[in-house]
Amino acid sequence: MFGTLVNTLAIIAGSLAGLAFRGGIPLHYQQTVIQAIGLAVVLIGMTSALKSQDFLVVIFSLAIGSILGEWFRIEARLNQLGRWMENKCAQSEGGISKGFVTASLIYCVGSMAIVGSMESGLTGNHQTLYAKSVLDGISAIIFASSLGAGVLFSAISVGAYQGILTLSAVLIKPFLIPLVVDQMSSVGGILIMAIGFNLLEIKKMNVGNMLPAIFMPLAYYIIQQMLR
Repeated sequence: MFGTLVNTLAIIAGSLAGLAFRGGIPLHYQQTVIQAIGLAVVLIGMTSALKSQDFLVVIFSLAIGSILGEWFRIEARLNQLGRWMENKCAQSEGGISKGFVTASLIYCVGSMAIVGSMESGLTGNHQTLYAKSVLDGISAIIFASSLGAGVLFSAISVGAYQGILTLSAVLIKPFLIPLVVDQMSSVGGILIMAIGFNLLEIKKMNVGNMLPAIFMPLAYYIIQQMLR
């Protein structure tokens, strides 16, 4: 859990630094920075999306995972949590919700979050999460300066999500073969691209409802092993 703790603290520190700079950055600079980040996020997503050549598994994972996400209404629940935080912090509507949802998705759906948490839980090796902490901390400065205090609260999502993955790593270790990890990374990469499109305001996508898709390759492999 130590790696996840460091990652969480890095996001908090970066967010606080970004909020300190926010008042001194003109709006048009913030908008340009967000567009630049959006392009970078799309590129990162494309890189991860090409890790697997099992396109049928990726497609079915996205379809089935999205259906499950719609059924659970994940996006709506994330927005509801963001609005609840807005009310508690007496912020204007959209001031916290957008930053919270956007940052939470970016920090949680990447392959580094999955692989790093698994390594941390299985071997006690936190190096991947340390590297992720540096990246998340730097990006949190930029996100918080543009999207506001919601980015700070995304640290809660990261702590809970990666903490659960770390604790459950022992149970799913036999199924995390390289093939499955690559498939999960590809699905996650596509979701990261969708987040980039949202930041660029090209097309609003309910990425939160697609989150279960990341774990569909793992579920598919487990079912395969059970049927043998």
